[in-house]
Amino acid sequence: MAKVYSELDERLIEFILSQPMFFVATAPCLDASGEGGHVNVSPKGYRDTFAVIDPLTVAYLDLTGSGAETIAHLRQNGRITIMFCSFDRQPKILRIHGTGQVILPGDSRWPELAAHFPGATTSPASLADPTSPANLADPTSPADPTSPVNPANTTDPVSPARPVSPGDHGVDRGNHRAIIVVTADRISDSCGYAIPVMELTTERDQLTRWAERRTPEGLADYRIKHNSYSIDGLPALS
Repeated sequence: MAKVYSELDERLIEFILSQPMFFVATAPCLDASGEGGHVNVSPKGYRDTFAVIDPLTVAYLDLTGSGAETIAHLRQNGRITIMFCSFDRQPKILRIHGTGQVILPGDSRWPELAAHFPGATTSPASLADPTSPANLADPTSPADPTSPVNPANTTDPVSPARPVSPGDHGVDRGNHRAIIVVTADRISDSCGYAIPVMELTTERDQLTRWAERRTPEGLADYRIKHNSYSIDGLPALS
């Protein structure tokens, strides 16, 4: 039976920290009724990029990716749900509903929060100031999901995966673009009986090697081109 919890206890925290991945869901509000826009669900990997700050606060390290839907939606309305699924023999689903904040490397809260994540305690100069040219969208680019600022093809060919060590995800090379902090207002679990039992082979290292091939300036330029707006045209890292 599903159960609602007043806070994250030791058992729930142990479950969270043992999971190899989690899912993040957000949605925009594009009209007065709070509707419109594309709901987004993002899978997140790398176990060392999620932290429990206190019984009602969690955070995860947001790495550079091909889109920035979560950041854009949180900047607009703050609503977020994080879901963990057990893929081993003991079935379980845990959801954390709450309000999220986007913390950028230039924020005064960054050093304290970054201490929870290996390799993220320092940030490159191009990210130190969120108002620097490296963190601003091209003012000539419209907030249009069809414009070049949101190109559809953001894939990057990489070679097959190798085992990844904890903390070895490019975060110390500036691959972190934000820390997402979530204050929970509802914590619940459910059975997860329909979730398959699967075996984790290894974590992928493609994102690490993708970041290693770029300078801090190159990563900043990538964010300008691909992370400035959501697919609905909402500002993300613009």
